Amino acid sequence: MSQKADLTTGPITTTMLRFALPMILGNLLQQFYNVADTFIVGQFLGAGALAAVGSSYTLMTFLTSILLGMSMGSGAVFSIRYGEREMAKLKNSMVQSFVMIAGFTLVLNLLVFLLIDPMMGLLSVPDDVYPLMRDYLWVIFFGIGGTFLYNYFASLLRAVGNSAAPLLFLGISAVLNIILDVVFVVGIPWGVAGAAFATSLSQWVSGLGLLLYTWKKMPQLRPGRQDFRWGKESVLEITRFSLLTCIQQSVMNFGILMVQGLVNSFGTVVMAAFAAAVKIDSFAYMPVQDFGNAFSTFIAQNYGARESQRIRKGLKSAVLCSVGFSLVVSALVFVFAKPLLLLFVKPWETEILAVGVQYLRIEGAFYWGIGGLFLLYGLYRAIQRPGMSLVLTAISLGTRVVLAYALAAVPAIGVVGIWWSVPIGWMLADAVGLLYYKKIQGGLLREGPGTGKRKS
Repeated sequence: MSQKADLTTGPITTTMLRFALPMILGNLLQQFYNVADTFIVGQFLGAGALAAVGSSYTLMTFLTSILLGMSMGSGAVFSIRYGEREMAKLKNSMVQSFVMIAGFTLVLNLLVFLLIDPMMGLLSVPDDVYPLMRDYLWVIFFGIGGTFLYNYFASLLRAVGNSAAPLLFLGISAVLNIILDVVFVVGIPWGVAGAAFATSLSQWVSGLGLLLYTWKKMPQLRPGRQDFRWGKESVLEITRFSLLTCIQQSVMNFGILMVQGLVNSFGTVVMAAFAAAVKIDSFAYMPVQDFGNAFSTFIAQNYGARESQRIRKGLKSAVLCSVGFSLVVSALVFVFAKPLLLLFVKPWETEILAVGVQYLRIEGAFYWGIGGLFLLYGLYRAIQRPGMSLVLTAISLGTRVVLAYALAAVPAIGVVGIWWSVPIGWMLADAVGLLYYKKIQGGLLREGPGTGKRKS
């Protein structure tokens, strides 16, 4: 297994795709954490349990997105330092980032246990689903620490070009999750709490496993006593990148959480359809999301190395790859919407199937929009403008939330308005991101990270 890769040399498209592939496979495996729960719960525990697990997934995605965002922001700094070949600064940033995110994780974990009922109240969870969802959440919250460890060390390893190790440990934990789901839901059985326990335990396996791997196999990344210093400039840089990316990720998922509350107000049938369709949605555009993250690492390393011509070529290549893949996936989801939903929904649950197919065919036709948005997020994070990624997220999700609530309130439109609000938000954010790039592209790529120009 390659321990690291230099993204500043070699053929551009091949280099990006080779680096992105383990990330894509890894995050597809990560989806099994909740998809395995959804499949087994839907088949063995019924529509109410399916709705509970689906709504829990949206809430957990929001909570873990905070930690993911902080790790991704730190990863951008790690990539730039690696591109500059500044290993001492890299290890210093690692220490500062780890302490900050670990402390935040502890506070977050305590808060979610204390606020579990108010959070569920905000989601407008129906009475018949409430106890099931509460049981699921109470157990799965114990896995938040494992999620932090995995995302931190995955971001670190990817920053230095190692995207294979995160894939390995996700593969192990995904298989473990499926096995434990069968044991704790079907075999014992513990109901929805058993599915949550399987996921939580698997998250700790991937997090601790990646920590040990990094310590044993990557000695060049082990911090020494001299790396535990807290210079103001370095602390501000890691804090700025981490917090802005954290806000971006949490704003994005908070908007989704607000939409989940609106979906829940339409009852159990729509909740169950949305829960199943979102799993398919996640699988469908996850590859372009991960390609966007790999593209961000590619840009950041080359930005650190001041390879401006390579950055420009990489931009063109990434757009072609992302749009081409998105169009193919859109066609497949449109044609196979119903068979895909039947993986989670019983054939006789015709109302749930009808709503789910409607959602997938509307949103699935526009995956190119979200693919372009992920590239823009990655670009602005890599060239030290994470604030612009936050602006694009606010536009995309703000449009989605406002339109969803406005259109759903019109009786002639109803729930269909929620589905259409999503691609409209994507396209508006894409337009703003491209216009901004056109405005600043002339001088931006001539700036290096060492020029002292820090922009948001």
